[in-house]
Amino acid sequence: MRQVLVLALLAVTWTWTSSAPSAQTPNPSPRRIVSLVPSVSEMLFAIGEGRRLVGVSTYDRFPPEVSTLPTVGGLVDPDVERILALRPDLVVLYGTQTELVQRLERAGIPYFSYVHSALPDISVTMRAIGARISVAARANTVATQMDRSLAAIREVTSRLPHPTTLLVFGRDPASLRNVYASGGYGFLHDMLEMAGGTNVFGDVKQQSVQVSTELLLTRRPEVIIELRYGDSLATADIPNELLAWNALASVPAVRNHRIHVLVGDEFVVPGPRVVEATRKLAQTLHPGAIAR
Repeated sequence: MRQVLVLALLAVTWTWTSSAPSAQTPNPSPRRIVSLVPSVSEMLFAIGEGRRLVGVSTYDRFPPEVSTLPTVGGLVDPDVERILALRPDLVVLYGTQTELVQRLERAGIPYFSYVHSALPDISVTMRAIGARISVAARANTVATQMDRSLAAIREVTSRLPHPTTLLVFGRDPASLRNVYASGGYGFLHDMLEMAGGTNVFGDVKQQSVQVSTELLLTRRPEVIIELRYGDSLATADIPNELLAWNALASVPAVRNHRIHVLVGDEFVVPGPRVVEATRKLAQTLHPGAIAR
């Protein structure tokens, strides 16, 4: 799971779309939905329509109910035959899955095309999927609650100092090789800024930055936050894993012991749990300022 999530986070040229037309007139209220996008699967459950799902991606983990559903691959390996066998009347897919789109169009199956981007787009997607399956009012209510919760976090953190922060979502085990961090664009960047941090790579307008040790020494972050998710390192191993950062003793975050690890898929799945993820980021950056 971690490898595929990293691939998704590294995609820096996708453009936002909320839905796309299909080869036939869409069913206004589909009852058999296959989702290859974990964030949209979570949205469907959040608006009370998870029962319509008949298949999910291999990488769906939340809520627990998805574990009972058939899996149909993911971003890079969709199982088209299995998708068709489930007889869906709507397929939720990534905007880059052009071959899958062609197969669905030939089969006359409507689809909802998803591409993640900035934090506000999450509520836009929730509203769009709600409208697509004829529960717009309920989806709008949940999306509005999410937006208000995020705004409340921003209101608190806006009054606090914003330490320069490196937000890492991938690196080689026990080393500082192949470090990937949030750049100044996308939902991870938005979450960090809303949580009261200043992205140390905020000037790099892309979703991810491959970071060398030389670049880290130059940027000198005051805080380092690592995200661990999917099949990543178990929590019990984290203290030993973090020893790799000692090689950069002159970096303020290392010198002042401000290196933190946050564990959970909610940090990298741009769905309803971004509120929880943003709150945890804020609690890490500003202990005691944000209610748990």
